[in-house]
Amino acid sequence: MNIQDFSGWIGSMAAVLTTISFVPQVIHSYRTRDLSGVSLSMYSIFTLGVGLWLLYGVIKQDWPLILANSITFCLAAIVLGLKIQQSFKR
Repeated sequence: MNIQDFSGWIGSMAAVLTTISFVPQVIHSYRTRDLSGVSLSMYSIFTLGVGLWLLYGVIKQDWPLILANSITFCLAAIVLGLKIQQSFKR
């Protein structure tokens, strides 16, 4: 067996891990409403980037990219929305 035999598994694990890495931040942000340590510019740029990855996946009809980036986009958008909401309350 060579590395190409594992490429699908490696890509799938990378997608799962990077996607679920946002879950703790979303839970913490939603529960505490403390987003003081979250950068508005970073999350704005990141969410836009994930949205573009999602669009790329749709264009390529690559379901692993579509699924992973759909979930990540939603999670990042929640944190971004909370941060924007907090910014306007000041």
